[in-house]
Amino acid sequence: MEFDFLAPIDHEVLSFINGLSSQQLGSKIVLHTEEQFPDLNKINIAIIGVLENRGDKYAISDVDLTLIRKELYGLFPGNWDASIADLGDILAGNSTEDTYFALKKVIASLIKKKIIPIVIGGSQDLTYALYRAYDELEQMVNLVSIDSKFDFGKESDAVSASSYLTKIIIDEPNNLFNYCNIGYQTYFNSQEEIDLIEKLFFDGYRLGEISNNISISEPVFRDADLVSIDLNAVKSSDSGNLMPFTPNGFNGKEICSLSRYAGISDKVSSLGIFNHNNSAQEAVLIVQIIWYFIEGFHYRSNEYPFGSKENYLKYIVPLDEEELIFYKSDKTDRWWIEIPFISNGNNKLKRNTLLPCSYEEYLSACNQELPERWWKALRKNVL
Repeated sequence: MEFDFLAPIDHEVLSFINGLSSQQLGSKIVLHTEEQFPDLNKINIAIIGVLENRGDKYAISDVDLTLIRKELYGLFPGNWDASIADLGDILAGNSTEDTYFALKKVIASLIKKKIIPIVIGGSQDLTYALYRAYDELEQMVNLVSIDSKFDFGKESDAVSASSYLTKIIIDEPNNLFNYCNIGYQTYFNSQEEIDLIEKLFFDGYRLGEISNNISISEPVFRDADLVSIDLNAVKSSDSGNLMPFTPNGFNGKEICSLSRYAGISDKVSSLGIFNHNNSAQEAVLIVQIIWYFIEGFHYRSNEYPFGSKENYLKYIVPLDEEELIFYKSDKTDRWWIEIPFISNGNNKLKRNTLLPCSYEEYLSACNQELPERWWKALRKNVL
């Protein structure tokens, strides 16, 4: 059974939890211990550690999640009603491929049960295993990465935290519909890589764009299935991670806001947090990222997938060569734009679909400006 890959929580963490008050998070979470495994039929969110960091060239020690678990379980929950379980850890295999296999099997089983896994790595190449977990669901995948780099590598390179995206793009079956990077820093990425993002009709938002207006990222998360966070996207003064030293990046408030957007998304079905350095300072940040994701989950509006459109206002915007159709929810005031289905025998979309967008994109369309994300999504469908 796939859950046999999971090792129970160690005794040090269990002893810490026993000393907590009944109001703290550790007293409210269902735990995988040597004596029992949680009943997954009653679980909404599952926390999983992966003790694998061979893909991170900056890793100086083995993965240790003890500090993270203690910090997380010492927090107080919000007004939450979801059942949360800590399923323990996937140990590093004899090879990284062994670890990927175990993680893929566990994540696929959880998603099939409609349980959202929060994966704490380990190195970010584990994102590849999370992506491959969706193979068994037979669906196209939208991947959002909060990262200062695109993580491209040579086709001949072994998969690593700095090259895993290449493997996702070239490996079969190719189920990647869209990739979006949030927070890239131009001087860490070659112009060829930036051009490739455009050529593949993927999306990239520079750090400055998001920091100046973080709300522009909300529609991106609303359309994501898998969210991968590289902690090197957070500046070192806020993360405590000095290897590598990162003078610029998201601050603590911004990375938690992005995590909350991911949690609010009705579509996001897995979250990964990677490339940490086992420090006490960074453990505090990681658990707050997790806390805000769970907080966001409790504010999901259940607007995806779309059922009846009766609760949405329809706006038709005529352009010179196109007629754009927008929908606005009267429940949340959020916006969508319709991507038309164009039959050519090779479509990734099988019908008209709705792409999350912002009110600002609707206003731009009213000014006869074609939304760039709409155009990219349409091109991906046609090609």
